[in-house]
Amino acid sequence: MESIADSLHANGDSTPPYEYEQPLPSSKIPILDGQHTPQNIALHGFIVGSLFGLGIGISLYSEKLFQLGLFIAALGLFHVLEYLLTAMFNADKLSLDTFLINNGKAYHIAFASGMIEYLIELWLFPGTKKFGFINLIGLFCIIVGQTARSLAMWHAKSNFSHQLVYYKQPDHELVTTGVYAYLRHPSYFGFYYWAIGTQMMLFNPICLTAFVRTLHYFFSERLKEEEPTLIRFFGDEYREYRKRTKTWILSYDLLVDKERIREDDLRSNNHD
Repeated sequence: MESIADSLHANGDSTPPYEYEQPLPSSKIPILDGQHTPQNIALHGFIVGSLFGLGIGISLYSEKLFQLGLFIAALGLFHVLEYLLTAMFNADKLSLDTFLINNGKAYHIAFASGMIEYLIELWLFPGTKKFGFINLIGLFCIIVGQTARSLAMWHAKSNFSHQLVYYKQPDHELVTTGVYAYLRHPSYFGFYYWAIGTQMMLFNPICLTAFVRTLHYFFSERLKEEEPTLIRFFGDEYREYRKRTKTWILSYDLLVDKERIREDDLRSNNHD
C-alpha cells in the first residue's frame, strides 16, 4: 500500500491551467498514451462515471449484491471527486494521475481482494452477507470519510496537494479553519475511514483486518515524515495547532501522536 502514499497527499509545470497541446489531425489523435489531453480526460471521466452508475444499478436491482453495488458506486464517486475538486481549486496541478486511478498494484490488489472475498463468502456463507448493523456502520463510515476528504480539499483549496511537498511555496498557508478546525489532516482521516468503511459494509473480516493494519502503518509513517516538515514550514503556529487538534485516526492518536508531541516539546524547550 506504500504506493498509495504518493497518490494521497504535483507541482504543476509551467503550462497554464487548461491549456492543451494543439490537436493533431483526426487520423493521428492519440488516446491512452498517458498524456493529459481532452480525449484522455473524457475517457477517464467516462470510466469512473460508469463505475458509479454500474454500482448504483447493481444496488438497486440486486438484493443479493446490494453491498457490492454500493461499494462499486463509492469507488467511482471517490475517483470522480478527486479530479473534480482538484480542477476547481488546483487547476495547475491537474494530470491524469489526479483521478487516482493509477494508484499502483497495492491499491488495485487491495480493493480487488475486497470484491473477491465478498463474492467467495457470499457463495459459501450467504447468510453473513445480509445487510445488517455492521454493514450500516460501514456505510456511515464511507459517507463520513468521503465528506471529510472532500471538505479538506474544498477548504484547503490551492494549499492541498496529493503529494508531500518539502519546500514551502510563497503562497502556502496553514489552514486551520473549516474542517481543519476540528480535524488535523482531514483528508487522511477521510480516506482512512472511507477505506475501512468499504470493508465493514461488505462484511469482509479478512480484508477489514488487513486494511486496518496496513492503513495504520501507512498513515503513521506518512505523518512521521509530514509533521516535522510542517513544523519546519510554520514553526510554533503549527505546534500550537497540533496540540489543539487530533487526526482522529485513533490508532495514530493513541499510539504515536502523544509521544511525538511530547518529544517535540522537549526538543523545543532544550533549544530555548
